[in-house]
Amino acid sequence: MLLIFVNRREQDDSLATQLSEVYAELQAIEADKAPAKASVILNGLGFNPEMQSRKTREFSGGWRMRIALARALFSQPDLLLLDEPTNMLDMKAIIWLENYLMGWASTLLVVSHDRHFLDIVPTDVLHLHSQTIDMYRGNYENFIQTKNERQKNQQREYDAQMQFRAHVQEFIDKFRYNAKRASLVQSKIKMLEKLPELKPIEKEVKVVLRFPEVGENGTGKTTLLKILLGELDTTKGHRLANRSLRIGYFTQHHVDQLDMRVCPVELLQNKYQGRPTEDYRRQLGSFGVSGDLALQQLASLSGGQKSRVAFALMCMGNPNFFILDEPTNHLDIETIEALGEAISKFKGGVVLVSHDERLIRMVCTELWVCGDKKVRCVEGGFDEYRLRLNSVYSFPVGPLEQIVHHHLTTLTYPSTYLLKPGTGQVEGGYKGMGMTYSGGNHWYICGQLDLQGDYSV
Repeated sequence: MLLIFVNRREQDDSLATQLSEVYAELQAIEADKAPAKASVILNGLGFNPEMQSRKTREFSGGWRMRIALARALFSQPDLLLLDEPTNMLDMKAIIWLENYLMGWASTLLVVSHDRHFLDIVPTDVLHLHSQTIDMYRGNYENFIQTKNERQKNQQREYDAQMQFRAHVQEFIDKFRYNAKRASLVQSKIKMLEKLPELKPIEKEVKVVLRFPEVGENGTGKTTLLKILLGELDTTKGHRLANRSLRIGYFTQHHVDQLDMRVCPVELLQNKYQGRPTEDYRRQLGSFGVSGDLALQQLASLSGGQKSRVAFALMCMGNPNFFILDEPTNHLDIETIEALGEAISKFKGGVVLVSHDERLIRMVCTELWVCGDKKVRCVEGGFDEYRLRLNSVYSFPVGPLEQIVHHHLTTLTYPSTYLLKPGTGQVEGGYKGMGMTYSGGNHWYICGQLDLQGDYSV
């Protein structure tokens, strides 16, 4: 017979200790705030309350990328790696992400081609080139200035060495067969051999293109572009087009639909037949696709190179009006800069849909925003648009803030915590505001507060 004795007191003490440790850990990670913290991040990335309650499988690939980004931000790791985090975001979400990462406490490593994003977020820049990494202090603007200064110094050093080499080589050639100066000639030759081999600064190929409108995803920009293209009929109003109108339309979907089995030259030949091969190569070369690159299979090219081929294909028909839908995706910063310069010089018409703030600031003469099934002109330009977005994310200072100041954990819209009063009631009026009790001592506010008057909690 096997007798088992259980000390209930020791077992209870052990369970109590484990339970205390669990509660302490939950308190340390602020588990009671986790649902509202997740809502802050998801809302900032464009998920409204209804979308936050959906299952992940119901979202498209682009929105799933946002969910992945939200999960990474929510976990608050010691090292956060972000690879092109702004690619799938609209302008509103990008501005929110910039503000959020400005207060990031741990180490953040970002790969991005968004020039304005790199001017706002980083404190240091790592430049990967020629299988080496150079480190620069400051943001992207400081990086460009410092890099240009380094390259100028390197070029001056190279020019000085080449001049010195030429001078010494002239002496060697002059006295090579002079017996009296043979030893001196040999010493000069050895001196040249010992000189460090300097390389000239390689000039980057300048991409030439010809080519504003911003807004959130899903607000009707694509519908508007299809109306301009004549692919959709208007429900009201009219679309009037000149008979000489030749539209060049660029969208990332067109890049994805290129025939990956052919090379860039063959791609242009198939679309515009009967021209000399030199014309196709010249067209591709003006977009940075030159040499052997023009003869490689499209499937082997990078995303940026494929975009350049798509630009070359679009411009081969010599359009006089461009409609560009997110043309900067997969492009490097230098190509985006060249794109902006080309748009500024282009004499035809341009409609550009972009979430790249620097590009918009470079070329924008009129700024239009899509939203609520309307297209509105923003008179104050991008500064006014950014000011409007920032005002949405900031909790306004006023009577409400003064009254409930001691009850607020954070003053960030739209996920503001209010300590639940002993009565469990929220006193005072509110407009367009959904109140959800999240458990514990917190209320979660979703919606826009109407601060016309005094409110109390």
